[in-house]
Amino acid sequence: MPVPLLDLNRQNNALHAGLTAAFERVLRSGHFILGGEVDAFEKEAAAFLGAKHAIAVSSGTDAILVSLMALGIGPGDEVICPAFTFFATAGGIARVGATPVFAEVRADTFNLDPEDVARRITPRTKAIMPVHLFGQSAEMEPLAALAKAHGLALIEDTAQALGAKHRGRACGTFGEFGTYSFFPSKNLGGFGDGGLVVTSRDDLAEKVRLLRTHGAKPKYYHQRIGGNFRLDALQCALLRVKLPHLPAYSAARQRHAAHYGTELAAIAGLVLPCAAAHNDHIWNQYTLRVPGPGRRDALRAHLAKHGIGHEIYYPLSLHQQACFAHLPRVSLPVAESLAQEVLSIPIFPELTADEHSSVVDTIAQWSAAANPERA
Repeated sequence: MPVPLLDLNRQNNALHAGLTAAFERVLRSGHFILGGEVDAFEKEAAAFLGAKHAIAVSSGTDAILVSLMALGIGPGDEVICPAFTFFATAGGIARVGATPVFAEVRADTFNLDPEDVARRITPRTKAIMPVHLFGQSAEMEPLAALAKAHGLALIEDTAQALGAKHRGRACGTFGEFGTYSFFPSKNLGGFGDGGLVVTSRDDLAEKVRLLRTHGAKPKYYHQRIGGNFRLDALQCALLRVKLPHLPAYSAARQRHAAHYGTELAAIAGLVLPCAAAHNDHIWNQYTLRVPGPGRRDALRAHLAKHGIGHEIYYPLSLHQQACFAHLPRVSLPVAESLAQEVLSIPIFPELTADEHSSVVDTIAQWSAAANPERA
């Protein structure tokens, strides 16, 4: 049976009454920019994460951008980030005029390799930006130790990991800033673009609030050059309806991941993703590795033929992107191999048992045909 990679309607339709009521509440208020709904969502998000400050912004990308701006990072500065992740991580660094320095990732968790980070620190380094990729925390203790030892800021790209934890602590609360995304495909998916910045520092929170409104305080009196990084009141009202359900959504993803781990383990030709014991992985993506030349694309074609949703996150590592060709060449074999091997399969919370079985059976069919000696 066909299975979508993601079905937003199943989740959102189940909350139709609450979402409609939130929309009507905002409509009746006539207040659409900042205001009470935004304030309330920020307080609820901060409480959920155990953070002192949560500031709603226009997107996960802008959350990264405004965090870098608040720290004064710009031309001549370097920021170390993983080579294997979504473009916004490095794109935000480049947009403030700084240089992204790409570091190697680990083959088991796909996250930043602290040992390689240590090798790439220079006098120009101003920050380390780990990504909690696919819903699992990066190794924060060694990264935080490096940042402290070298006087560097730590900015966590937590776009895919709202609700994930590392040794019981929420991802995004370890550094100067944690940045999040409410893009519709995220575990807490909004209804368009949206993002969040969290920090424990009063001074940095004040800077972000200033920067998200063109650096103006009071209105029309501009203290700094900022941007329009506000999140709409309507978006916050709708997210307030969904936030209490996030633990249940993540638990469902974790159940699906556990079933996949059992059922796919016996299928030849796959490397399954891992969840470190000290992490609370929330599985924004379930990402297989399919080693061997052409094998990933062969499985991809087989899934497409049978209507099984899938995606490649990501087909090219960041240091290989054309827009960064002017930077010094680096060899990052793990990141480069992952880009050739990864393939994500459906894991959204509302996935049914029959759909799950269809995904597993279709992969097993491919494996049997591709590995007849092991059938």
